[in-house]
Amino acid sequence: MGNAVRRGALVLAAGKGTRMKSATPKVMHSILEEPMISYPLRATLGAGYDRVAVVVGFGGEEVQAYLQAHWPQVEVLWQREQLGTGHAVMEVRGWWQSLDELVILYGDMPCLTPEALRALDKSTAEGAFLSFRAGDPRGYGRVVRGAGAVRIVEDRDATPEEQRLDEVNSGIYRFSVPLMAKALETLSPANQQGEYYLTDVVHALGATGRGVDPVLWPEAEDLEGVNDPRQLAAATAVLRDRILGEAMGNGVRCLDPSSVWVGPEVVLEEDVFLAPQVQIFGKSRIGAGSTVGSGSILRNAEVGRSCRLVSYVCLQDSVVRDGVSLGPFVVIRDGSCFEAGSLAGKFVEVKKSIVGRGSKVPHLSYLGDATVGEGTNIGAGTITCNYDGVRKNPTIIGDRCFVGSDTMLVAPVRLDDDVTTGAGSVITQDVPPGALAVGRARQRNVEGWKARRRAKEEG
Repeated sequence: MGNAVRRGALVLAAGKGTRMKSATPKVMHSILEEPMISYPLRATLGAGYDRVAVVVGFGGEEVQAYLQAHWPQVEVLWQREQLGTGHAVMEVRGWWQSLDELVILYGDMPCLTPEALRALDKSTAEGAFLSFRAGDPRGYGRVVRGAGAVRIVEDRDATPEEQRLDEVNSGIYRFSVPLMAKALETLSPANQQGEYYLTDVVHALGATGRGVDPVLWPEAEDLEGVNDPRQLAAATAVLRDRILGEAMGNGVRCLDPSSVWVGPEVVLEEDVFLAPQVQIFGKSRIGAGSTVGSGSILRNAEVGRSCRLVSYVCLQDSVVRDGVSLGPFVVIRDGSCFEAGSLAGKFVEVKKSIVGRGSKVPHLSYLGDATVGEGTNIGAGTITCNYDGVRKNPTIIGDRCFVGSDTMLVAPVRLDDDVTTGAGSVITQDVPPGALAVGRARQRNVEGWKARRRAKEEG
């Protein structure tokens, strides 16, 4: 049995993306809060290549830092001077020369699928490229078939007859590495841009009688690139529809899918309901039977089963256990956790805090760096005064406590189990189990004050 063919994929991501009119490298522009480069990488890794590398250049430090943090299995290569796609491949010869086959694609193709890449294997030729039929072929290289040969004619060089052709080159190639290496040696920058083009590799192989087969892919949107903000928005809509379409096929319900935005890493279990104007991004998970109300924004949030997020819930980097009710108008962030059956009501903010099983923070409160036990009620207007100007300090509230409305808990402070605080209290000292804590000035009524003030003003 012969040795297995070593196959690699090279993602070209060195370009500036001039038409984006942005200082951000094109492949780092966000789609559903994930960098554009992440989408072709998912497709490439899903297609099962032995090695995958990304060629970076403009803004390469930013791209490299992202790849090393989030895609450690992908190698990063550099094209220090951007002299065209052919030049990019030549610059990283040391990486691909030990491979048998190389697939070359672009980092600005967010709608690419593993199935499209696998279609290249339908051709038995030593070179192949993906083509598609474009509704508007302007700007694309035309695929010209005839006399048993295939040519790629760039848009600016096409005759009027060729410009009417709608089959275009996607720019995704599969080459036998030995043949490609020889063809690269023939490339010349003798063109208007003074650059080396991969399309010239196709021409060079054709000149030797080794034709490169076009593989026509029926789904044009899979192969369309992003070059400007309008195309970025169009690709975002395509991916949103794909993600939601798959989710609804698995039992997720959306009243208005066109207004819901869900990222590619989100997991939605069956029987989840997403109201209009919902956004869920990052590594979020929504448990079965839960409802996410209008205006809610979730990032890296874990929501349990049968939870009710009423509306306008901002939940970030936090966990919500089964049967929790949140909202409306709630902010929960920075590693907070709501245990099963707990509640946060209207106009509540919770930061880096734990709210115990069955406990309630009904309205108009702030909990920061706090731990709340089970079965505790936090009265309206309660605030943990956790910041002393230098450091954040903890507040600990035990089980079955009743914190009266408008209580100020000056951290560090501890309320033991079964504690009650009087409304309007400022609590600065620890409170023992079962005690009532009252910390407020004695009320004094000044009778006749209004009349005396009026007489003074009129006199």
